[in-house]
Amino acid sequence: MTNILLKTFVKNHRNTDDSQVRAAVGTLSGAVGIGCNVLLFLGKLLVGTLSDSVSITADAMNNLSDASGSIVTLIGFKLADKPADADHPFGHARFEYLSGLAVAVMILLIGLELAKTSVEKIISPTPVAMSLVTAAVLVGSIAVKLWMAAFNRRLGGLIQSTTLLATAADSRNDCIATAAVLAAALIEHFAGLRVDGWFGLAVAVFILYSGWSLAKDTISPLLGENANPELQRDLVDYISRQPKVLGYHDLMVHDYGPGQRFASLHVEMDRNEDPLDCHELIDDMERECLRSHNVHLVIHYDPVITDDPELTRLKQAVIGLLKARDPRLSLHDFRMVPGKRHMNLVFDVALPADLKGQEASIRDMISDALNTGGEITYHIVITYDAAAFN
Repeated sequence: MTNILLKTFVKNHRNTDDSQVRAAVGTLSGAVGIGCNVLLFLGKLLVGTLSDSVSITADAMNNLSDASGSIVTLIGFKLADKPADADHPFGHARFEYLSGLAVAVMILLIGLELAKTSVEKIISPTPVAMSLVTAAVLVGSIAVKLWMAAFNRRLGGLIQSTTLLATAADSRNDCIATAAVLAAALIEHFAGLRVDGWFGLAVAVFILYSGWSLAKDTISPLLGENANPELQRDLVDYISRQPKVLGYHDLMVHDYGPGQRFASLHVEMDRNEDPLDCHELIDDMERECLRSHNVHLVIHYDPVITDDPELTRLKQAVIGLLKARDPRLSLHDFRMVPGKRHMNLVFDVALPADLKGQEASIRDMISDALNTGGEITYHIVITYDAAAFN
């Protein structure tokens, strides 16, 4: 069914780097979500009202929130597809994150209201009328939500959308919630225990948890989370394989929404190489990263000295000291500024977050190890970079 819908409503659906394809996939997900959730809401609301079941009514409201969320998702994908303009030169792709945040807020509000209703039912319980129609609607709802979970998981994986993957997880969670509602109705019918309010409260708590989880997933990229580790690995693997590249550091990826990623990177090349050749290679690498990974990459060229034995000896000595202190420590941009009686060693160190506060200790450790009574005094000048970028 998913393949049929994709082929029917999304032209060139395999070309996921195309922003129009991405928008079409998001629109398809939103439209299907609206249709399915509205039907489930109406069916559950009817049987919940007829059976006087707060847990079934709560589950119906959950489907209504899902339908509202699908509307917001659909609008979000439409707005995210707007081209860049003078006021927003990086495009509007972050609208997708904002739509996900709006969905999360709606889910949280509905969850609070349902929790209030369930508590009232616990305090003043009323019997639930169980029927074959009620059971059929709930079982049918579980089947529909299972398909929607698989459907949105497939679409979310196709375009690497956290919003659609979150929608898939929400559909999976709905299956669990509806199964709990069905269990409550059966328990009340066959055992006579007044558990409807308690199960309704459990569904409300589950809705609140889902809303909070979705909020965290959408707020994180808006705040500026670290780049996808797989994307980082793909970029540096490609860069490190290129001729003339001796090393790299300071990879920074800026996410302006799905499909709108900008990055900067420093690459080290032998200072004796022809600068024009290096410039041409850098241009080629930037174009390839845009073509293969849809990342607008800007590369900074760092010429390094490779034919000075004393610099090489000192650099290797400092690397050994850093690795002995912590294997995660690394350096780059190593330079030496010689004088008659002292020498400045200037370099950058990539510092893991949990070692923050140990900067002075690391510098003193290197200084003490190098200054052991020789004729030259070494002054250590370190700039500390975040290890997350190196």
